Order: sequence, then C-alpha cells, then structure tokens
Amino acid sequence: MASSTFKRSARRAAVAGALAVGAVTVTAAPALADPINVPGVGTVEVPGVTQAQVDAAIASVTQGIGTGSAALPPELAPIAAPAPVTSLGEKAFKAAESKLGAPYVYGAAGPDAFDCSGLVQWAYKQVGLNLPRTSYDQAAAGTPVSRDALQIGDVISFYGGSHSGIYAGNGNVIHASTAGQPVKMAPVSSMPFDGARRYA
Repeated sequence: MASSTFKRSARRAAVAGALAVGAVTVTAAPALADPINVPGVGTVEVPGVTQAQVDAAIASVTQGIGTGSAALPPELAPIAAPAPVTSLGEKAFKAAESKLGAPYVYGAAGPDAFDCSGLVQWAYKQVGLNLPRTSYDQAAAGTPVSRDALQIGDVISFYGGSHSGIYAGNGNVIHASTAGQPVKMAPVSSMPFDGARRYA
C-alpha cells in the first residue's frame, strides 16, 4: 500500500515537474485539446500536449523508482547506523561501574564487597578474562600502556603497584580505595600513578 502511494505521488510530481520545466513542450495550438490520462491523477485536457508526450515525460522523470518494488530510491533510503564497538575493557569497566558504592573489605573479590585488586579481577571475570589476584601481579601482567594512551578498561597501578583500579575515561579511575570508603570514581591525578596495563 505504501509503495503504490509513493509511486503515485512520484508520478504526480514527475508530471508536474516535467510540465513546469518544459520536458513536455506545449506547442502553440488551437484551443482544442485531447483528453490525456495521467496515472494517479486522472484524465485532464492540456492544449497542445499528447498522451505520448506525457507518457515519455513520466518514463524519463520516474526512471529508477521501479515498477514492482517497495524499495525507496537510494537517496531516500535510511542509512543504517554502525553498530557500536565495545571492547572487553569497556565491558569490564561497566561491570565495575555497577558496583559503585559497594563496601571495601580487605581480601574481598565480590560480588558484594571488594578490595582494589578484587574489584579489578571481578570486573574482568564478568567478561570472561581471568586476571591475577593481587595488585602487584596485575601491574606486571597484560600489555604496558603509557599514561597518554589510556583507554577505558585499562588497569592502572598506583603507589608503586600496591593499589589498582580501572580507567573510566575522562581522566578518572574506578577503584575500591580503602577501609571505610566504598567503590568510587576518582581522578587518576589524585593518586601517584605507577603505570597501566591493557588486558583486552
């Protein structure tokens, strides 16, 4: 139904456009006019215009619209948005983010309480990667990343490797900081940066 309505509208526009720009040349003729059938419009009388001229104008202007297809012309077809690309690191960050506010407990690795390396290990486990358990081991594994090349999900080490967190983007890190402090977001610059590792 929508396809035929589109085609009728296109043909009407084509005929109107063709007559307006002179694709159908109206000759100086007597006031006598033959009836002309315009598809989707009906029978009209235009002095000096023949049915053959109208048919030719419709054919030339509507070429490419198609006669039995519901497809839109390429210039009217919607453009599909590319699927977002999400890395394992970004997914691990999202897992850690879901634990904002969870309590810090030394030696805990989730799912309800965490220490720093426990949060990092738990978040990556949610995306199918097994990271080392301690912050020192996390600082020694993976692929080294410079501070100016950090990506969301990179594991950052602080205080000589004794503390770790997950890079959150925009200069922030999510981490389980210390006793009495819940899992929280903080500026990377708020702690002495020791290095970063990429696991995904």
